[in-house]
Amino acid sequence: MANMAQAIRMALHYGEEHLGVTDIFGEDVGPPLGGVFTATQGLKTTWNSPLDERGIIGAAIGLALAGQKPVAEIQFGDYIFNTIDLLKLAGNTYWSGNGEYNLPMVVMTNVGAGIHGSLYHSHSFESMASHIPGWKIVLPSTPKDAYGLMISAIKDPNPVMYLYPKMLIRAKGEELIPGEPEDERELRRMIDAPIGATLYDVIEARDGWQPSWPEGLTDYSIPIGKAKIVREGKDLTIVTYARHVILAREAAKILENDLGISVELIDLRSLYPWDRETVFASVRKTGRCLVLNEDTPVTNYGEHILHHIIDNCFYELVAKPRVLAGADVPAIGLSAVLEEASVPQIADIVHEAVAITTEEP
Repeated sequence: MANMAQAIRMALHYGEEHLGVTDIFGEDVGPPLGGVFTATQGLKTTWNSPLDERGIIGAAIGLALAGQKPVAEIQFGDYIFNTIDLLKLAGNTYWSGNGEYNLPMVVMTNVGAGIHGSLYHSHSFESMASHIPGWKIVLPSTPKDAYGLMISAIKDPNPVMYLYPKMLIRAKGEELIPGEPEDERELRRMIDAPIGATLYDVIEARDGWQPSWPEGLTDYSIPIGKAKIVREGKDLTIVTYARHVILAREAAKILENDLGISVELIDLRSLYPWDRETVFASVRKTGRCLVLNEDTPVTNYGEHILHHIIDNCFYELVAKPRVLAGADVPAIGLSAVLEEASVPQIADIVHEAVAITTEEP
């Protein structure tokens, strides 16, 4: 099974060959590295930008307005904050142009903690991104979803923010992407660039290297705005996305096996637009809800979801709905202990789930 980096790479390749992608660029996106997480190795339209996030976003806007279809990468989500005004301009172009000017650009960046990246490589961005009108926002949790959401992002005629969790970039999927070989070793031989002990070894090993892309890759897409029910349950709805889908699934197993609590787990996959119908239907069924993510708690995107759940499902709720978010601290510490204390872990999810399900109506 492909990992998430390979899935993104294959989707971008399909975009180059079939969907009109003209430029894939950013810091270290082109040869020889192909992205710090290898998500752009071997692609034919990649190029390396200067160390300039504002320049990257500005170039993407210009290319899109000129009729091209760019995919721009900000190397880490922590460095996208100084581009907010440009993201705002990109988001309002279609509206301010009275529908006459599309802006078909994808901005992808990795978000979240989990790799011991400390202050400058651990931030979440989704809550802030949701405050920038005009952008669609997606956040996959599996390689297959990463592929399908990238295909949809490329097809969209207006800006899409493609956020992927850095903690899951090497996580292998449980479902085959349509067209990928069943043998993961064969896939590595086909599309993973050679490695070396030093940067010089890498440059030498990759001189002249070309991937051999799977021929059966398809136009598999996931509609932006459609959630996925990861597991069905009757006692509690957990709404989450990105790497906390994986943690919530493990917590749900503990809750069911040890305490007999049945959890319905929803992976939003898209934050804007988000699948209200699926979420509301689940909450009306279980009567209890936990919204989960790792962003900081003040003006957390989970609060937005909770607001609409209360507005639309108030009389079906039998317990106070809750948001479980990251700690209210300015940054993630380098220490593994500090990092784990800063974002919800499996034990935290179990604790909140028990509190909600044992609350008297």
